[in-house]
Amino acid sequence: MDPINARSTIDAAASSGLGIPVERRRRLSPAALAVTNQKVRPAYSPVVITGIVRAADFVLLSLIGIALYLGYVARIDGFSWSYIAAIPAMSATAVVCFQAADIYDIQVFRGQLRQMTRMISSWAFVFLLFICVSFFVKLGDSVSRLWLASFFFVGLTGLIAGRLLLRAVIRRWARDGRLERRTVIIGSDTNGENLINALRAQEDSDIEILGVFDDRNDSRAFDSCAGSPKLGKVDDVLEFARRTRLDLVLFALPISAETRILAMLKKLWVLPVDIRLSAHTNQLRFRPRAYSFLGKIPMLDVFEAPITDWDLVMKWLFDRIIGGFILLLASPVMALVALAIKLDSPGPVLFRQKRFGFNNERIEVFKFRSLFHDQADPMATKVVTKNDSRVTRVGRFIRKTSLDELPQLFNVVFKGDLSLVGPRPHAVQGKLQSQLFDEAVDGYFARHRVKPGITGWAQINGWRGEIDNEEKIQKRVEFDLYYIENWSVLFDLDILFKTPLALLKSENAY
Repeated sequence: MDPINARSTIDAAASSGLGIPVERRRRLSPAALAVTNQKVRPAYSPVVITGIVRAADFVLLSLIGIALYLGYVARIDGFSWSYIAAIPAMSATAVVCFQAADIYDIQVFRGQLRQMTRMISSWAFVFLLFICVSFFVKLGDSVSRLWLASFFFVGLTGLIAGRLLLRAVIRRWARDGRLERRTVIIGSDTNGENLINALRAQEDSDIEILGVFDDRNDSRAFDSCAGSPKLGKVDDVLEFARRTRLDLVLFALPISAETRILAMLKKLWVLPVDIRLSAHTNQLRFRPRAYSFLGKIPMLDVFEAPITDWDLVMKWLFDRIIGGFILLLASPVMALVALAIKLDSPGPVLFRQKRFGFNNERIEVFKFRSLFHDQADPMATKVVTKNDSRVTRVGRFIRKTSLDELPQLFNVVFKGDLSLVGPRPHAVQGKLQSQLFDEAVDGYFARHRVKPGITGWAQINGWRGEIDNEEKIQKRVEFDLYYIENWSVLFDLDILFKTPLALLKSENAY
């Protein structure tokens, strides 16, 4: 088994014959329900937080240095660009030194003495370095001593004040659980106990162990593992993750349990979470770079949650900025469509339809009404077909041109439950003949590992409109998974620019 090769495991899952029938909800155990009923706040990314703190340090120091220069030196000696260039350089050097001193770490932010002593020594080193450089390039006489001393002490005061504020904010977020990785352990046996004890023995750990799951019901699976309750079988993880925030799944099984691990991965790979295999009890050792580490515990990465940290920030900004711009441009067209619908047939202009969103959560998407009001089908239990009598005259045109989808821009810009680009959200009762989509295609719900979109890679490649055979839904899933694995902002832009051309090829849109 190659636990590092996530792509091969996905292929194995797609051919395993194991569907993920989310609509047939599993009944969770009382212990699992107790966890899911707890109030859980959204998590904040430590990577993004530390990146923002770096940028804030740079901006703060640059502003202090420039303000002191303009308030004192420039008024006496006149304006000089050499100062303006030197101040950002000193600020950038300070950020680099802070990084080298390991100050930019969430656990360090929580403390006080350690981060303050490291920060003061690093800031002093920056000034010693600046003084040495000024001496060797013979600029020492042209640098104001008063400005230099003021910059050091005022800058240090600003940094200390900022760190005290940051410490209070980080501690509050920690109390709210926003910085914890909510984790479940797979394997309720001795291996699971060893892993849980090792995780709890680490200082300043951000791992919150919710409980354990196991694929066995006999005496080999403990009811309680190192004080953590058994929450159910592995099949229950999918429903558990749907009801509460889950960030990390850790396998406590030995690598030798290859068959069991693969069988469970075929069920869990559709989740938008990190999945790792513990290697701390395995005698087989790989090179250090093959591991990721939770503290000092080696792990083998099997799957990673897609579009996280700064990628998620970039996609959020892309949706809000580009989506808002498109909404502004489309407003006149949307007004004309709304007027045409109102004049064509009685009933509301918009209707809401239940669809699957991120992590299989139910969302309501807005659409222009294209069916007669008394024949509306918000659950999409009956697929719209060619020459369907339920479709109005205006409805035929807006469905053919996809103008009926324009109100979903409100979902993107204001509600935030859709993206501009992503796998198209299907109706919760969407069917291929008599089968729900998840029954017709293995691994169907892996499409929901990211937020759904108004347009997508499948749509611009011709897989849009009516789904009347197995190939069409399989191709949609195939193209959607490719998009998830290869996402980038440039990929989103490419899909967005090609969407109008794809709309001209509307053979399947009725």
